[in-house]
Amino acid sequence: MTATEIVQSIHPLPEKSLQKILDRLSEVAYPKGHYLIESNKIENDIYFIKKGMARAFCYTSDTEVTFWFGREGGVVLSFNSYIFGKTGYETIELLENAELYHIKASELKGLYEEDIHIANWGRKLSEYELVKTEERLISRQFKSALERYEELIKGDPELLNRVSLGHIASYLGVTQVTLSRIRAEIR
Repeated sequence: MTATEIVQSIHPLPEKSLQKILDRLSEVAYPKGHYLIESNKIENDIYFIKKGMARAFCYTSDTEVTFWFGREGGVVLSFNSYIFGKTGYETIELLENAELYHIKASELKGLYEEDIHIANWGRKLSEYELVKTEERLISRQFKSALERYEELIKGDPELLNRVSLGHIASYLGVTQVTLSRIRAEIR
Protein backbone atom coordinates (compact mmCIF):
# COMPACT_ATOMS: atom_id res chain seq x y z
CA MET A 1 0.00 0.00 0.00
CA THR A 2 1.15 3.50 -0.62
CA ALA A 3 1.56 5.99 2.20
CA THR A 4 -1.26 8.08 0.74
CA GLU A 5 -3.62 5.09 0.70
CA ILE A 6 -2.83 4.24 4.31
CA VAL A 7 -3.16 7.79 5.63
CA GLN A 8 -6.35 8.49 3.72
CA SER A 9 -7.92 5.17 4.80
CA ILE A 10 -7.74 6.31 8.42
CA HIS A 11 -9.52 9.60 7.73
CA PRO A 12 -9.54 11.66 4.53
CA LEU A 13 -7.33 14.74 4.65
CA PRO A 14 -7.17 17.81 2.43
CA GLU A 15 -4.19 17.65 0.07
CA LYS A 16 -2.16 20.26 1.98
CA SER A 17 -2.59 18.41 5.29
CA LEU A 18 -1.88 15.05 3.69
CA GLN A 19 1.34 16.39 2.21
CA LYS A 20 2.53 17.54 5.66
CA ILE A 21 2.31 13.96 6.93
CA LEU A 22 3.81 12.45 3.78
CA ASP A 23 6.76 14.85 3.98
CA ARG A 24 7.61 13.51 7.44
CA LEU A 25 7.30 9.81 6.64
CA SER A 26 10.39 7.79 5.81
CA GLU A 27 10.48 4.28 4.37
CA VAL A 28 12.26 1.57 6.33
CA ALA A 29 12.63 -2.18 5.85
CA TYR A 30 13.31 -4.89 8.42
CA PRO A 31 13.63 -8.67 8.22
CA LYS A 32 11.28 -11.31 9.55
CA GLY A 33 11.81 -11.74 13.29
CA HIS A 34 12.79 -8.10 13.92
CA TYR A 35 11.19 -6.47 16.96
CA LEU A 36 9.77 -3.08 15.98
CA ILE A 37 8.63 -2.35 19.51
CA GLU A 38 9.87 -3.94 22.72
CA SER A 39 8.11 -4.25 26.05
CA ASN A 40 9.31 -2.26 29.04
CA LYS A 41 10.67 0.52 26.85
CA ILE A 42 9.33 3.92 25.96
CA GLU A 43 8.80 3.73 22.21
CA ASN A 44 8.77 6.97 20.22
CA ASP A 45 8.24 5.48 16.78
CA ILE A 46 5.04 4.95 14.80
CA TYR A 47 4.93 2.68 11.78
CA PHE A 48 2.44 2.06 8.99
CA ILE A 49 2.79 -1.30 7.28
CA LYS A 50 3.41 -0.95 3.56
CA LYS A 51 4.14 -4.66 3.09
CA GLY A 52 4.35 -7.51 5.58
CA MET A 53 2.82 -8.96 8.73
CA ALA A 54 3.41 -8.29 12.40
CA ARG A 55 2.13 -9.54 15.72
CA ALA A 56 1.91 -8.00 19.16
CA PHE A 57 2.45 -10.18 22.18
CA CYS A 58 3.11 -10.05 25.89
CA TYR A 59 5.34 -12.33 27.86
CA THR A 60 3.87 -14.37 30.70
CA SER A 61 5.89 -16.43 33.13
CA ASP A 62 6.23 -19.34 30.73
CA THR A 63 5.01 -18.26 27.28
CA GLU A 64 4.11 -15.47 24.89
CA VAL A 65 0.50 -14.44 24.41
CA THR A 66 -0.32 -12.99 20.98
CA PHE A 67 -3.13 -10.44 21.05
CA TRP A 68 -2.90 -8.59 17.72
CA PHE A 69 -1.94 -9.15 14.11
CA GLY A 70 -1.11 -6.31 11.73
CA ARG A 71 -0.80 -6.35 7.98
CA GLU A 72 -0.64 -3.98 5.04
CA GLY A 73 -2.26 -0.70 5.99
CA GLY A 74 -1.97 -1.40 9.71
CA VAL A 75 -0.61 0.98 12.32
CA VAL A 76 2.12 -0.16 14.69
CA LEU A 77 2.75 1.76 17.89
CA SER A 78 2.81 1.39 21.64
CA PHE A 79 -0.22 3.31 22.88
CA ASN A 80 1.13 3.52 26.43
CA SER A 81 4.24 5.25 25.11
CA TYR A 82 2.35 7.34 22.54
CA ILE A 83 -0.31 8.65 24.92
CA PHE A 84 1.35 8.66 28.33
CA GLY A 85 5.08 8.59 27.56
CA LYS A 86 5.38 5.40 29.63
CA THR A 87 6.94 2.05 28.92
CA GLY A 88 4.82 -0.28 26.83
CA TYR A 89 3.68 -3.75 27.79
CA GLU A 90 3.80 -5.24 24.28
CA THR A 91 6.46 -6.51 21.95
CA ILE A 92 5.76 -6.23 18.24
CA GLU A 93 7.54 -8.71 16.02
CA LEU A 94 7.63 -8.87 12.25
CA LEU A 95 6.33 -12.19 10.95
CA GLU A 96 7.53 -11.50 7.40
CA ASN A 97 10.16 -9.30 5.81
CA ALA A 98 8.51 -5.91 5.97
CA GLU A 99 8.50 -2.49 4.38
CA LEU A 100 7.10 0.26 6.57
CA TYR A 101 6.52 3.98 6.71
CA HIS A 102 7.96 5.55 9.84
CA ILE A 103 7.37 8.77 11.74
CA LYS A 104 8.43 9.93 15.19
CA ALA A 105 5.51 10.40 17.58
CA SER A 106 6.82 13.87 18.46
CA GLU A 107 6.68 14.92 14.79
CA LEU A 108 3.12 13.69 14.43
CA LYS A 109 2.06 15.41 17.65
CA GLY A 110 3.66 18.60 16.35
CA LEU A 111 1.48 18.35 13.27
CA TYR A 112 -1.59 17.96 15.53
CA GLU A 113 -0.71 21.32 17.08
CA GLU A 114 -0.46 23.17 13.77
CA ASP A 115 -3.18 21.58 11.64
CA ILE A 116 -6.73 20.86 12.85
CA HIS A 117 -7.30 18.41 9.98
CA ILE A 118 -4.32 16.34 11.11
CA ALA A 119 -5.45 16.60 14.74
CA ASN A 120 -8.83 15.18 13.71
CA TRP A 121 -7.05 12.49 11.70
CA GLY A 122 -5.09 11.53 14.83
CA ARG A 123 -8.32 11.38 16.84
CA LYS A 124 -9.83 9.06 14.22
CA LEU A 125 -6.72 6.88 14.31
CA SER A 126 -7.08 6.47 18.08
CA GLU A 127 -10.83 5.87 17.84
CA TYR A 128 -10.41 3.11 15.24
CA GLU A 129 -7.69 1.41 17.27
CA LEU A 130 -9.87 1.62 20.41
CA VAL A 131 -12.83 0.00 18.64
CA LYS A 132 -10.62 -2.80 17.27
CA THR A 133 -9.25 -3.42 20.77
CA GLU A 134 -12.74 -3.48 22.23
CA GLU A 135 -13.90 -5.98 19.58
CA ARG A 136 -10.98 -8.29 20.42
CA LEU A 137 -11.75 -8.03 24.14
CA ILE A 138 -15.43 -8.79 23.67
CA SER A 139 -14.64 -11.72 21.38
CA ARG A 140 -12.17 -13.15 23.90
CA GLN A 141 -14.54 -12.73 26.84
CA PHE A 142 -17.84 -13.85 25.36
CA LYS A 143 -17.16 -16.25 22.49
CA SER A 144 -15.98 -19.83 22.50
CA ALA A 145 -12.67 -20.79 20.93
CA LEU A 146 -14.58 -22.31 18.01
CA GLU A 147 -16.55 -19.07 17.49
CA ARG A 148 -13.34 -17.00 17.69
CA TYR A 149 -11.66 -19.24 15.11
CA GLU A 150 -14.66 -19.11 12.76
CA GLU A 151 -14.74 -15.32 13.14
CA LEU A 152 -11.02 -15.15 12.36
CA ILE A 153 -11.22 -17.25 9.19
CA LYS A 154 -14.32 -15.42 8.01
CA GLY A 155 -12.88 -11.96 8.68
CA ASP A 156 -9.31 -12.62 7.57
CA PRO A 157 -8.86 -15.97 5.79
CA GLU A 158 -5.48 -14.95 4.34
CA LEU A 159 -4.11 -14.76 7.88
CA LEU A 160 -4.07 -18.57 8.03
CA ASN A 161 -1.58 -18.63 5.15
CA ARG A 162 0.70 -15.99 6.61
CA VAL A 163 0.80 -16.74 10.35
CA SER A 164 1.95 -19.88 12.15
CA LEU A 165 -0.67 -22.05 13.83
CA GLY A 166 1.19 -21.54 17.11
CA HIS A 167 0.63 -17.78 16.94
CA ILE A 168 -3.00 -18.28 15.90
CA ALA A 169 -3.58 -20.66 18.82
CA SER A 170 -2.05 -18.12 21.19
CA TYR A 171 -4.22 -15.35 19.73
CA LEU A 172 -7.32 -17.49 20.23
CA GLY A 173 -6.27 -18.36 23.78
CA VAL A 174 -5.99 -22.11 23.15
CA THR A 175 -3.27 -24.72 22.81
CA GLN A 176 -2.15 -25.95 19.42
CA VAL A 177 -3.79 -29.31 20.19
CA THR A 178 -7.12 -27.58 20.83
CA LEU A 179 -6.72 -25.55 17.64
CA SER A 180 -6.10 -28.77 15.70
CA ARG A 181 -9.32 -30.21 17.14
CA ILE A 182 -11.25 -27.07 16.19
CA ARG A 183 -9.88 -27.17 12.66
CA ALA A 184 -10.80 -30.86 12.33
CA GLU A 185 -14.30 -30.14 13.63
CA ILE A 186 -14.83 -27.45 10.98
CA ARG A 187 -13.67 -29.72 8.14
